[in-house]
Amino acid sequence: MTAHAEPLELPPLLGQALPPHGLGPDEVQALACLQQVLDAQIAPRAAETDTGGRYPAASIAALKATGLLAGGIPQALGGLGLSHRAAMEAQIRIAAADSAVAQIFKVHDEVVRDVLAFIPDGNRPAFLQAVVEEHRIFGLAVAENGRTVGEAMTTLFTPSADGGAIVNGRKIYTTGAAGADVIVLWSFDPTDPGIVEDPGYGLRVSLVPASAPGIAIHRDWDALGQRATESGTITFIDLRIDPSWNGRARERLPPPHAPLRWQLGFAAILIGNAVGALAAAVPFVNGRSRPWLSAGVDNAADDPYVRRLAGELAADIAAAYALTLSSADLLDRFERGEVERTAVAIPVYAAKSAASRAALRATSEIFTLMGTRSVAAGNGFDRYWRNVRTLSLHDPVEWKNGEIGRHVLTGWSPPWGIYQ
Repeated sequence: MTAHAEPLELPPLLGQALPPHGLGPDEVQALACLQQVLDAQIAPRAAETDTGGRYPAASIAALKATGLLAGGIPQALGGLGLSHRAAMEAQIRIAAADSAVAQIFKVHDEVVRDVLAFIPDGNRPAFLQAVVEEHRIFGLAVAENGRTVGEAMTTLFTPSADGGAIVNGRKIYTTGAAGADVIVLWSFDPTDPGIVEDPGYGLRVSLVPASAPGIAIHRDWDALGQRATESGTITFIDLRIDPSWNGRARERLPPPHAPLRWQLGFAAILIGNAVGALAAAVPFVNGRSRPWLSAGVDNAADDPYVRRLAGELAADIAAAYALTLSSADLLDRFERGEVERTAVAIPVYAAKSAASRAALRATSEIFTLMGTRSVAAGNGFDRYWRNVRTLSLHDPVEWKNGEIGRHVLTGWSPPWGIYQ
């Protein structure tokens, strides 16, 4: 925005049904610019990218142009310095336009914030340049296949004499990596002397240019939803790791609230899908749906039961939205040392639980609002439910409910964990 330009307005979601976003003026301007790009370039492509099931390169290029990829970098380092509230509002709005783009952005935003916290000092300037000046987007390769869920242990990092390494292994659920500029690769160094005390000392983080030899992207992602995330399999075969790609100083641990940020981001994307689904249903109800005979009205929007259901769905979405943004404020307060971790974790778990229920119901019940005509395949309304159903399985929400209950009943505080 130029110095003399009129300030932009951030349009509300679902009319005035959701509470105020509570963002500052600079954050409003950043997200208002984002909203213009979402409306003009990203949302119109969403159905096509879902059908194609491949990385949404054009939409990501449009997202890069907003400058939002530097949202997680403090202003003092050249970034936008967005609060967690603003980051979650952005993810909600992107998800309402295109859920796959939202998850790709979420991964980028999370790994940028994490890497900034633990990258070696000598590699930080190049990292900041890549994010702030070159608008490079980061994808992730951490999860591995097997009967249990855990940290990277089988993708091996073999140190070389030049201070680099050779990496061999296979990763699954590599969200965003298929079209990323940089792949954030987690691997394990079995030669680290500290692993006897703590296996975490063996974990390595490499910021690998996607064009590096030794990377095989299999394009095998064939999921019910989130199709365009291309979160499939990647194999690393004798991948040479340059020392300048080191993304984590051995003595620096991931931020203690990082898993909570990841959890809250999923809540935000679930809410965004619900907002997008209900917003998409509104013109259909007003223009194509037929009211039930007993209602005695000419427009389905005047049917009292259609209104009642729309109101219930909007109320559930509003509650989850408010809880998600208030939990985002707690993340910022935790970073300032104002609250302890449990005071953040339990509300985040509650946001994830509320968002899961609200989104699953909204994306299913919009068909009840719209009627039989809405289920025609050409309408594409099913993608909202498919995306939510897929995202809601990322980690079982019943464990979040159980952990909330354990805290309420016993005062238990959740320990640090990749999903806690």
